[in-house]
Order: sequence, then C-alpha cells, then structure tokens
Amino acid sequence: MKALIQRVTRAAVSVEGEVVGEIGPGLLALIGVEREDATKQIEKMLHKLLNYRIFSDAGGKMNLGLAVSGGGLLLVSQFTLVADTAKGLRPGFSRGASPEHGERIFGQLVEAARTALPQVATGRFGADMQVALVNDGPVTFMLES
Repeated sequence: MKALIQRVTRAAVSVEGEVVGEIGPGLLALIGVEREDATKQIEKMLHKLLNYRIFSDAGGKMNLGLAVSGGGLLLVSQFTLVADTAKGLRPGFSRGASPEHGERIFGQLVEAARTALPQVATGRFGADMQVALVNDGPVTFMLES
C-alpha cells in the first residue's frame, strides 16, 4: 500500500460536480492498493497516517502527528500510485490490486480510520474524481506499508 500525503489547510473531492468529501486543516491521503495488501498493510498505513509527525508543535517544528494535532483526514483511492514507472513512457499496473480487492482493502482502511479519528472523509472508489486542496507548506510525503 502506498499513500501520497499532503498537509492541507483544506481539501475536497468532487464527483460529477458534487462534493462527496471535504476537510479543513489536516491531511489529504491519496491511497494506492497493491495486489498483496492485507490487514497487516492496513494497520501499518493507518498507524503512519495518524502518527507521521508533519504538523507543527508550539515551537513551530514538525513534531506532531494527525491524531495529536486534531485535524481531519481525507482518504482518496488512487490506483495510479502503484504504477511501475521505471521503464519506458507508459506506466505499468501489474502491482496494482484488482478493483474488487482494492475496494475491499480501501474500505477497511476507511473503517479503521473512522474508529480512530472523529473527522474522516473520502472520495468515491472507482469514480472520476476532482480533488481540490490547499497544500500547507507545501508539505508532501510518500508513505509505504
């Protein structure tokens, strides 16, 4: 599982012009599910999403995780994150999960996040989504589990 995370002041995801998920300050996480992902990867990724220290403490240092900072979490499925881009000019998706497996794993990640945080929003799995955000910093990291 891979996640491209961005610290945001706000973020929203829309489908066909309708906002389906939005947050204020917090973390936008674009999530890519791989073929072999299972409960272990979900647990590891959730731990990183909640605790990766990218929010400022009272001294202005990136020293706090999302769970401590109190921000929202916007989870958006994005299968293109698992693409193999090492060779050629066309991405390969052999490492990506099937749509059924990807939706199941992504759904389990969302459920687990909702038990841990009060504000969790999502996009719509498999939909053509438009994501709008204001990256705070900018602060962006790639996480893997």
